[in-house]
Amino acid sequence: MAAKAISLEEIRKENIDLDNKVLKFLGFMWNPLSWVMEIAAIMAIVLANGGGRPPDWQDFVGIVVLLLINSTISFIEENSAGNAAAALMAGLAPKTKASILVPGDVISIKLGDIVPADARLLEGDPLKIDQAALTGESLPVSKSPGDEVFSGSTCKQGEIEAVVIATGVHTFFGKAAHLVDSTNQEGHFQKVLTAIGNFCICSIAIGMVIEIVVMYPIQNRPYRSGIDNLLVLLIGGIPIAMPTVLSVTMAIGSHRLSQQGAITKRMTAIEEMAGMDVLCSDKTGTLTLNKLTVDKSMIEVFVKDIDKDTIILYGARASRVENQDAIDTCIVGMLGDPKEARAGITEVHFLPFNPVEKRTAITYIDAEGNWHRISKGAPEQIIELCNLREDVSKKAHAIIGKFADRGLRSLAVARQSVPERTKESPGGPWQFLGLLPLFDPPRHDSAETIRRALDLGVNVKMITGDQLAIGKETGRRLGMGTNMYPSSALLGEHKDESIAGLPVDELIEKADGFAGVFPEPGLSVIVHAVLTSRAIFQRMKNYTIYAVSLTIRIVLGFLLLALIWKFDFSPFMVLVIAILNDGTIMTISKDRVKPSPLPDSWKLKEIFTTGIFLGSYLAVMTVIFFWAAYKSTFFTDKFGVRPINNNEHELTAAVYLQVSIVSQALIFVTRSRSWSFIERPGLLLITAFLIAQLLATIIAVYANFGYAKVSGIGWGWAGVIWLYSLVTYFPLDVIKFMVRFFMTGRPWDTLLQKKTAFTTKKDYGRGEREAQWALAQRTLHGLQPPDNERNYRELSEIAEQAKRRAEVARLRELHTLKGHVESVVKLKGLDIDTIQQHYTV
Repeated sequence: MAAKAISLEEIRKENIDLDNKVLKFLGFMWNPLSWVMEIAAIMAIVLANGGGRPPDWQDFVGIVVLLLINSTISFIEENSAGNAAAALMAGLAPKTKASILVPGDVISIKLGDIVPADARLLEGDPLKIDQAALTGESLPVSKSPGDEVFSGSTCKQGEIEAVVIATGVHTFFGKAAHLVDSTNQEGHFQKVLTAIGNFCICSIAIGMVIEIVVMYPIQNRPYRSGIDNLLVLLIGGIPIAMPTVLSVTMAIGSHRLSQQGAITKRMTAIEEMAGMDVLCSDKTGTLTLNKLTVDKSMIEVFVKDIDKDTIILYGARASRVENQDAIDTCIVGMLGDPKEARAGITEVHFLPFNPVEKRTAITYIDAEGNWHRISKGAPEQIIELCNLREDVSKKAHAIIGKFADRGLRSLAVARQSVPERTKESPGGPWQFLGLLPLFDPPRHDSAETIRRALDLGVNVKMITGDQLAIGKETGRRLGMGTNMYPSSALLGEHKDESIAGLPVDELIEKADGFAGVFPEPGLSVIVHAVLTSRAIFQRMKNYTIYAVSLTIRIVLGFLLLALIWKFDFSPFMVLVIAILNDGTIMTISKDRVKPSPLPDSWKLKEIFTTGIFLGSYLAVMTVIFFWAAYKSTFFTDKFGVRPINNNEHELTAAVYLQVSIVSQALIFVTRSRSWSFIERPGLLLITAFLIAQLLATIIAVYANFGYAKVSGIGWGWAGVIWLYSLVTYFPLDVIKFMVRFFMTGRPWDTLLQKKTAFTTKKDYGRGEREAQWALAQRTLHGLQPPDNERNYRELSEIAEQAKRRAEVARLRELHTLKGHVESVVKLKGLDIDTIQQHYTV
């Protein structure tokens, strides 16, 4: 069998893909943090070459290996996440051959086809096109020859040829997608990463400058000794794993989101979603089922001898039982069994829907041999067909108007007998049977999902291409509120008096949605994605606090040891700490975390302050430990271990173990919102910590590396160091709470604002105290249930306003006499002004 020939173009594409992957891999080593490590590698091989000692090859090789490991992990995880998202996108994408089309091509469109490009219809019969994905319109629209059809819409009825007029990003849908795809602004995540990296680099630079100024001109330290101390700060202080840990965390999160059905084209979108407080959702197919149904409770019957079920049955008889359109499917679907539509009758003739007559009709013979004809369709056509009396016609039009006010479409049903017993005969007079209200019902999980979103501090706003009344009715049924406006209000057009003076940004905040917008997974996927994103963001935030703390801890701790006691710690042992730390910290990407109950964001001031206090405390604890081991006999007297103060290599091993243990244990403090020993970490993180510290302990106990200036200290000293680390660990939680407490401003409110004489609030806080009293009274009298669960947090103001509007709209109609009366009056078409309003609210 002949081998398949490989074209030159395929070879070029493979080479381009390979080049792109190599550049992407190298890109993970091209950032400020990696530059600092690369400078450290150059220092180890070039500058650390004096004092009768060879270049520091061990540190050079270790740094290069650390850089390669971090880049490899980042490349693999991000590539895996990208493949998962691409696979999901490919699975969701419509299967068309649009890539081979160009303007001017003639295509054939038939039932079930997805239109592959914008096209203009040629000669033929009209089509029914479903444009729900583009406009939000639930019903298919009729398209005649000469009309345009848009890419992404679906043919529901008919067959015709069309000429392509636009493809790709030039289509109606492609232009909107291109606007989203063409944003080139620097992401917020990148700015935050740069800010944190700059803070760490500046901290290291300050420490190095202090060391250079003190060690050489003042202390006259040897050249090579000073270089080693500078390498300690560079290698240990820089959070080289930060880009890797954060990108891996987002990559794993992106993969998890793709499993939930959410596509993240940019991984930084995860961080942005965690801070999202407004969610604009399409209506059709997202909040609703994109499937028409009949609101049975609102059916209006115009004949005394039949009921609502019979109206539905007659409507189903005037519907197709195969090759159905959306309305036929809706009416027949209301029956217990679709077979009931033809049960007990013999179909003689069926008149399908057409754009001219706007109705369907069936002629049939019943079980007794009598001939009948039933028609359903647009109310205007059926009313004209039945030649209704003026009063009955007025009543029908009033009900149709009331349905329209509620955003409901109307469908009329009529019947006649056919005494001539032929399908061509005109039959007897038509009898108007009733009106059926049609609507696109909410998805079963939409109301609960919206409630959950509001509880998470996310305000959900409806964006729909449907009419304003339909949007309001959907909002009412979902408990979203009905404070909606046409999209023209955003452009300053057709504003009513209540919003005429509002600026656009305030209008958007106050609105529950906008109609007439050409904006799909269900909304529950998005809410799940918000929760997942907040969990991912929490992991990233935990790590950044840890990284900042560790930088301060290393720089300050070893700076003090080098300048106070002229103790030269080994750069290689700092490199070992960095490698073990990075290996452990990678597992935080899959750690168990509690996502924030509110939209979260990078609070850099809080991150830096927490890091400075935690890092400074750990540095002081290391200095105290070194003093106790080097300048006192405390450990020897209390625990009976041998003295090591005269052996610099053993002191290095002891300091190494103490720094390694408590530095890694710090992650348990930064990852928890409460006490670190209450919130159980993930099994992977615990396992990685135990393995890393077991290795660190074995190194400290048995190692004898001359080039690293370290000698084993034995299990006795290892036990003492573990005990010391455990004792000094517990205050870390207290420091974390104190920093958080003072950063929120609440202690100052406690000291000043709650003391009326010292408060800066207007009228000494009188309005706030009155509001608190009113809330207490409403809770006391059962008008508003107490919410003890949320006393500790402040919900988003916008989301709270939306919740109040939705709840007021729902309760006003359901639980107040006035609201119930107005609802019934509106439904029945009565004039509210003519009714004596002697009821009490």
